[in-house]
Amino acid sequence: MNKFDVIIIGAGPIGLSCGIEAKKRNISYLILEKGCLVNSLFHYPTNMIFFSTSDRLEIGEVPFVSHGDKPNRREALEYYRRAADAWKLNIHTYEEVTSIKKENSEFVLQTIKQNYTARNVIIATGFFDEPNLLNIPGEKLPKVKHYFDEAHPYAYLKLIVIGAGNSAVDVALETYRRQSEVTMVIREDKLKEGVKYWVRPDIENRIKEGSIKAYFNSEVSEIRDKEVDIRTPEGLKTIENDFVFAMTGYHPNYDFLRKIGLEISNDDDLIPMFDETTFETNIEGLYLAGVICGGMKTGKWFIENSRYHAVNIFNHMKNDSHS
Repeated sequence: MNKFDVIIIGAGPIGLSCGIEAKKRNISYLILEKGCLVNSLFHYPTNMIFFSTSDRLEIGEVPFVSHGDKPNRREALEYYRRAADAWKLNIHTYEEVTSIKKENSEFVLQTIKQNYTARNVIIATGFFDEPNLLNIPGEKLPKVKHYFDEAHPYAYLKLIVIGAGNSAVDVALETYRRQSEVTMVIREDKLKEGVKYWVRPDIENRIKEGSIKAYFNSEVSEIRDKEVDIRTPEGLKTIENDFVFAMTGYHPNYDFLRKIGLEISNDDDLIPMFDETTFETNIEGLYLAGVICGGMKTGKWFIENSRYHAVNIFNHMKNDSHS
């Protein structure tokens, strides 16, 4: 049967939370995910450690026990798989939603495999799949990476890391420790305030001693096969280079959201319009959950502070006449 009370798009931690809430309330549901379970977490760097402690990442009253104070990527993948198993969630992975249309009081969803209908839809797709592009010559070269998995393949090579946040710092430190020659290019005059406190002294000391070269108030202007141009306060610098890691952040899939008919703010934050209590959008019966609610302000919502979205959404579905 392809008809449900609610379809949840995205099998990340918040999408799973929504599925758990539906199951608690005996509401028919389906979670659709274009990749694997917790797809974004799977594509995090292999050695990534969360900023949050494990208890603040828990969902569905399933305990999350990690070996250290802060869990790593492998532990998180295991935990969310265990949570999905514990609740026996109805999940279809590798089934991307290509369109959502509202017909009368129901939504018709088309995926790469089949069609579904639902009275309500929750979009919990996050933002990690769409990198912020530099829009400079050479960005499409194979040597330019917007994601980082592990440092070993880049040992002994000349690398440029663009960015000043946690992702950029992690790439710089991990590759430096594999004997890579690392240069950071940072638009601001300092690293971002949100850099994890336990790695900030490390990166600052590496920059201070010159082990990692850093150009502040600078931007990459062109990328070529063997070199890169950098605009600095001292003028244009051209340096030899093998790979570029553009850790410039990510954003929601706005093409998909606009195609559905969601209203989006006209300012630089590009925040989708939704009720801050019920999380219902301008389309009746269609909700947002998780980090997608922040638009370009991708640092506003995290797993730990958006877990309650599911409860608010289902409370509204229960009390509203369209459910």
